Amino acid sequence: MPLKSNPDFDKSKLPSRHVSVGPASAPHRSYYYAMGMTDEEIARPFVGVATCWNEAAPCNISLARQAQAVKKGVKSAAGTPREFTTITVTDGIAMGHSGMKASLVSRDLIADSVELTMRGHCYDALVGLAGCDKSLPGMMMAMVRLNVPSIFMYGGSILPGRHKGKDITVQDVFEAVGAHSAGKISDEELHKIECVACPSAGSCGGQFTANTMACVSEAMGLAIPYSAGAPAPYEIPRCLCRSFG
Repeated sequence: MPLKSNPDFDKSKLPSRHVSVGPASAPHRSYYYAMGMTDEEIARPFVGVATCWNEAAPCNISLARQAQAVKKGVKSAAGTPREFTTITVTDGIAMGHSGMKASLVSRDLIADSVELTMRGHCYDALVGLAGCDKSLPGMMMAMVRLNVPSIFMYGGSILPGRHKGKDITVQDVFEAVGAHSAGKISDEELHKIECVACPSAGSCGGQFTANTMACVSEAMGLAIPYSAGAPAPYEIPRCLCRSFG
Protein backbone atom coordinates (compact mmCIF):
# COMPACT_ATOMS: atom_id res chain seq x y z
CA MET A 1 0.00 0.00 0.00
CA PRO A 2 1.54 3.38 -0.96
CA LEU A 3 2.22 5.95 1.71
CA LYS A 4 -0.82 8.13 2.17
CA SER A 5 -0.41 11.88 2.08
CA ASN A 6 -1.20 13.84 5.22
CA PRO A 7 -2.59 17.31 4.46
CA ASP A 8 -1.86 18.50 8.01
CA PHE A 9 1.90 18.10 7.73
CA ASP A 10 4.41 19.06 5.09
CA LYS A 11 7.49 16.99 5.92
CA SER A 12 9.54 18.43 3.07
CA LYS A 13 11.69 20.43 5.53
CA LEU A 14 11.61 18.02 8.47
CA PRO A 15 14.46 15.60 9.24
CA SER A 16 12.08 12.61 9.15
CA ARG A 17 11.45 13.14 5.43
CA HIS A 18 14.67 11.20 4.83
CA VAL A 19 13.20 8.04 6.37
CA SER A 20 9.48 8.34 5.70
CA VAL A 21 8.67 10.14 2.44
CA GLY A 22 8.97 8.98 -1.17
CA PRO A 23 9.82 5.72 -2.94
CA ALA A 24 13.44 5.74 -1.71
CA SER A 25 12.16 5.49 1.88
CA ALA A 26 10.31 2.22 1.26
CA PRO A 27 12.97 0.15 3.11
CA HIS A 28 12.80 2.51 6.09
CA ARG A 29 9.01 2.34 6.16
CA SER A 30 9.14 -1.45 6.11
CA TYR A 31 10.82 -1.27 9.52
CA TYR A 32 8.09 1.01 10.84
CA TYR A 33 5.41 -1.39 9.64
CA ALA A 34 7.26 -4.16 11.47
CA MET A 35 6.76 -2.18 14.70
CA GLY A 36 3.03 -1.83 14.08
CA MET A 37 3.05 1.74 12.79
CA THR A 38 0.31 2.84 10.41
CA ASP A 39 0.54 4.97 7.27
CA GLU A 40 -0.93 7.87 9.22
CA GLU A 41 1.67 7.55 11.99
CA ILE A 42 4.50 7.43 9.47
CA ALA A 43 3.20 10.56 7.78
CA ARG A 44 3.30 12.55 11.02
CA PRO A 45 6.35 14.29 12.57
CA PHE A 46 8.53 11.90 14.59
CA VAL A 47 9.11 13.03 18.18
CA GLY A 48 11.90 11.39 20.15
CA VAL A 49 10.97 10.67 23.77
CA ALA A 50 14.31 10.15 25.51
CA THR A 51 14.61 8.96 29.10
CA CYS A 52 17.38 7.84 31.42
CA TRP A 53 15.23 5.04 32.79
CA ASN A 54 17.12 2.23 34.50
CA GLU A 55 17.33 0.41 37.80
CA ALA A 56 20.52 2.10 38.95
CA ALA A 57 18.85 4.41 41.46
CA PRO A 58 15.46 5.79 42.59
CA CYS A 59 15.96 8.96 40.53
CA ASN A 60 15.47 6.92 37.36
CA ILE A 61 12.76 4.37 38.09
CA SER A 62 9.77 6.66 37.54
CA LEU A 63 10.92 7.89 34.13
CA ALA A 64 9.51 5.00 32.08
CA ARG A 65 6.04 5.61 33.53
CA GLN A 66 6.32 9.33 32.88
CA ALA A 67 7.46 8.69 29.30
CA GLN A 68 4.19 6.88 28.59
CA ALA A 69 2.28 10.04 29.57
CA VAL A 70 4.53 12.11 27.29
CA LYS A 71 3.79 9.75 24.41
CA LYS A 72 0.06 10.16 24.94
CA GLY A 73 0.52 13.91 24.75
CA VAL A 74 2.50 13.63 21.53
CA LYS A 75 -0.18 11.44 19.97
CA SER A 76 -2.96 13.80 21.05
CA ALA A 77 -1.14 16.59 19.19
CA ALA A 78 -0.92 14.46 16.01
CA GLY A 79 2.76 13.55 16.38
CA THR A 80 4.34 10.11 16.40
CA PRO A 81 6.38 9.41 19.56
CA ARG A 82 9.50 7.24 19.35
CA GLU A 83 10.76 6.26 22.79
CA PHE A 84 14.40 5.47 23.56
CA THR A 85 16.64 5.36 26.63
CA THR A 86 20.20 6.13 27.65
CA ILE A 87 22.41 5.40 30.67
CA THR A 88 23.06 7.14 33.96
CA VAL A 89 25.76 6.93 36.59
CA THR A 90 24.24 7.83 39.93
CA ASP A 91 26.44 9.82 42.30
CA GLY A 92 24.65 8.50 45.37
CA ILE A 93 25.97 5.03 44.56
CA ALA A 94 29.06 5.81 42.47
CA MET A 95 30.77 8.02 45.08
CA GLY A 96 33.32 6.89 47.64
CA HIS A 97 35.05 4.30 45.45
CA SER A 98 36.55 3.95 41.95
CA GLY A 99 33.09 4.33 40.42
CA MET A 100 33.33 8.09 40.97
CA LYS A 101 35.62 8.25 37.93
CA ALA A 102 32.60 7.34 35.78
CA SER A 103 30.29 10.07 37.03
CA LEU A 104 31.29 13.21 35.14
CA VAL A 105 32.11 11.21 32.01
CA SER A 106 28.53 9.91 31.97
CA ARG A 107 27.18 13.41 31.33
CA ASP A 108 28.90 13.57 27.96
CA LEU A 109 27.97 10.00 27.09
CA ILE A 110 24.31 10.80 27.76
CA ALA A 111 24.48 13.89 25.55
CA ASP A 112 26.29 11.97 22.83
CA SER A 113 23.92 9.00 22.85
CA VAL A 114 20.77 11.13 22.70
CA GLU A 115 22.24 13.24 19.91
CA LEU A 116 23.27 10.15 17.94
CA THR A 117 19.86 8.53 18.26
CA MET A 118 18.06 11.68 17.21
CA ARG A 119 20.34 12.32 14.23
CA GLY A 120 20.62 8.70 13.17
CA HIS A 121 16.85 8.19 13.04
CA CYS A 122 15.96 11.67 11.76
CA TYR A 123 13.55 12.59 14.54
CA ASP A 124 11.91 15.99 14.21
CA ALA A 125 11.62 17.00 17.88
CA LEU A 126 12.65 15.84 21.34
CA VAL A 127 11.12 15.50 24.78
CA GLY A 128 13.90 14.63 27.24
CA LEU A 129 13.24 13.20 30.71
CA ALA A 130 15.97 12.88 33.32
CA GLY A 131 16.33 12.64 37.08
CA CYS A 132 19.96 12.20 38.10
CA ASP A 133 22.79 14.65 38.70
CA LYS A 134 24.63 14.19 35.40
CA SER A 135 21.65 13.10 33.30
CA LEU A 136 19.91 16.48 33.57
CA PRO A 137 22.75 18.54 32.06
CA GLY A 138 23.51 15.70 29.65
CA MET A 139 19.98 15.74 28.28
CA MET A 140 20.00 19.55 28.05
CA MET A 141 23.34 19.51 26.22
CA ALA A 142 21.88 17.19 23.60
CA MET A 143 18.88 19.47 23.15
CA VAL A 144 21.12 22.47 22.48
CA ARG A 145 23.28 20.54 19.99
CA LEU A 146 20.36 19.21 17.97
CA ASN A 147 18.60 22.44 16.99
CA VAL A 148 15.18 20.79 16.77
CA PRO A 149 12.12 21.73 18.87
CA SER A 150 12.92 20.32 22.31
CA ILE A 151 11.60 20.42 25.85
CA PHE A 152 13.03 19.07 29.12
CA MET A 153 11.06 17.27 31.83
CA TYR A 154 12.44 16.65 35.32
CA GLY A 155 11.47 13.30 36.81
CA GLY A 156 10.99 14.86 40.24
CA SER A 157 12.51 14.78 43.71
CA ILE A 158 12.17 11.96 46.20
CA LEU A 159 9.91 12.36 49.24
CA PRO A 160 11.45 12.63 52.72
CA GLY A 161 11.58 9.63 55.01
CA ARG A 162 10.45 9.62 58.62
CA HIS A 163 12.52 8.61 61.64
CA LYS A 164 11.60 9.26 65.25
CA GLY A 165 8.91 11.71 64.20
CA LYS A 166 11.15 13.79 61.95
CA ASP A 167 11.63 14.10 58.20
CA ILE A 168 14.98 12.74 57.03
CA THR A 169 16.80 12.46 53.71
CA VAL A 170 19.89 10.70 52.39
CA GLN A 171 21.91 13.57 53.90
CA ASP A 172 20.91 12.25 57.32
CA VAL A 173 22.23 8.84 56.32
CA PHE A 174 25.63 10.31 55.51
CA GLU A 175 25.64 12.10 58.85
CA ALA A 176 24.59 8.90 60.57
CA VAL A 177 27.60 7.13 59.07
CA GLY A 178 29.81 9.77 60.69
CA ALA A 179 28.00 9.38 63.99
CA HIS A 180 28.39 5.61 63.78
CA SER A 181 32.12 5.86 63.08
CA ALA A 182 32.43 8.12 66.13
CA GLY A 183 30.62 5.57 68.27
CA LYS A 184 27.61 7.83 68.84
CA ILE A 185 24.99 5.49 67.38
CA SER A 186 24.74 1.71 67.14
CA ASP A 187 24.68 -0.61 64.15
CA GLU A 188 20.96 -1.08 64.69
CA GLU A 189 20.24 2.67 64.71
CA LEU A 190 22.23 3.19 61.53
CA HIS A 191 20.30 0.38 59.85
CA LYS A 192 16.96 1.88 60.90
CA ILE A 193 17.92 5.25 59.40
CA GLU A 194 19.15 3.82 56.10
CA CYS A 195 15.96 1.78 55.68
CA VAL A 196 13.58 4.74 55.88
CA ALA A 197 15.52 7.74 54.53
CA CYS A 198 14.61 7.18 50.86
CA PRO A 199 11.00 5.95 50.73
CA SER A 200 10.12 6.41 47.06
CA ALA A 201 11.17 7.09 43.50
CA GLY A 202 12.84 10.42 42.81
CA SER A 203 16.13 12.27 42.96
CA CYS A 204 18.05 12.99 46.17
CA GLY A 205 16.01 15.11 48.56
CA GLY A 206 18.25 18.14 48.83
CA GLN A 207 19.49 21.09 46.80
CA PHE A 208 22.10 18.95 45.13
CA THR A 209 22.83 18.86 41.39
CA ALA A 210 19.59 17.20 40.26
CA ASN A 211 17.18 19.61 41.94
CA THR A 212 19.46 22.55 41.15
CA MET A 213 19.64 21.70 37.45
CA ALA A 214 15.87 21.19 37.45
CA CYS A 215 15.48 24.81 38.57
CA VAL A 216 17.99 25.85 35.91
CA SER A 217 15.93 24.10 33.21
CA GLU A 218 13.02 26.42 33.96
CA ALA A 219 15.23 29.52 34.17
CA MET A 220 16.77 28.76 30.76
CA GLY A 221 13.40 28.18 29.18
CA LEU A 222 14.00 24.51 28.43
CA ALA A 223 11.12 23.40 30.68
CA ILE A 224 7.57 24.54 31.34
CA PRO A 225 7.49 27.01 34.28
CA TYR A 226 6.73 25.41 37.67
CA SER A 227 7.31 21.90 36.31
CA ALA A 228 10.43 21.09 38.34
CA GLY A 229 9.01 21.24 41.86
CA ALA A 230 6.66 18.27 42.06
CA PRO A 231 7.96 15.12 43.80
CA ALA A 232 8.33 12.08 41.55
CA PRO A 233 5.62 9.93 43.23
CA TYR A 234 2.92 12.61 42.89
CA GLU A 235 0.35 12.61 40.12
CA ILE A 236 1.40 16.11 39.01
CA PRO A 237 4.49 14.99 37.03
CA ARG A 238 2.40 12.51 35.03
CA CYS A 239 -0.11 15.21 34.13
CA LEU A 240 2.71 17.60 33.22
CA CYS A 241 4.29 14.94 31.03
CA ARG A 242 1.19 14.77 28.85
CA SER A 243 1.30 18.56 28.47
CA PHE A 244 5.00 18.39 27.59
CA GLY A 245 4.24 15.86 24.86
